[in-house]
Amino acid sequence: MPPAACCGTPIWGMCCMTAPDTPLPFETTDDALLDGRLVLRQPRRGHRFGHDALLLAGMAGEGDRTLMDFGAGVGSAGLVALALHPGARAVLVEREADLAALAEQNAARNGFAERCAVVCADVCDLNRGRGPNVPPVDLVLANPPFNLSTAHRTSPDGGRARAHMADEGLFAHWVTAAARCLKPGGRLALILRPSELALLLTALSGRFGALELQPVHPRADRPAVRLLARAIKGRRTPPVFLPGLVLGGAEGGANGQGLPE
Repeated sequence: MPPAACCGTPIWGMCCMTAPDTPLPFETTDDALLDGRLVLRQPRRGHRFGHDALLLAGMAGEGDRTLMDFGAGVGSAGLVALALHPGARAVLVEREADLAALAEQNAARNGFAERCAVVCADVCDLNRGRGPNVPPVDLVLANPPFNLSTAHRTSPDGGRARAHMADEGLFAHWVTAAARCLKPGGRLALILRPSELALLLTALSGRFGALELQPVHPRADRPAVRLLARAIKGRRTPPVFLPGLVLGGAEGGANGQGLPE
């Protein structure tokens, strides 16, 4: 797909970067969230939204008037946050032009065009010399690619592999980018696997503090499969663990819904 270009529509002082209006190279489906309040178009195959997007969006609060969604994909987490907080505005950042195009379509079809900008760019380039300049926000939502590509077999589906695999150091680059994009005292909210905790602590050091960690369990009798992390830019307060979140009962669970065990 050709590179993204500026659409010429400023949103609170920012130019929305969009993908060209060309046919998508894959089939899509329309899927509902929030009991049908949102209908999002997404690829039929490959990486698809699930519980991760809902959990990430749930970390937005009433005081977060402006937010940015890193690695937004088709816009699921950022758009859910906008649906839950009618006074908020969002910037969705996605480097894959096809997914950025879907995110822009999803924002428009759900009535968020005036409250949402889509930026087709690499997160690591934001507010740097070679990348787009974005306004500082109250909250950054981030779902970094899971797993180091050097330690795991990648998915044969390219889009899914890019969504789930990270190169060495990418986690720290995303945290650094968040620091550049947040207002003083702004919050960073992430969802990650428990195995990534050491990477998170290293990346946050010297930039963020007051870290809150909340384990997410598929069932009450199973180990956590995700961590929700919240940190404040510029703070030095030690981290704390919050009570765990259980998504299903002992007989149920969240398998098949975006939280693999």
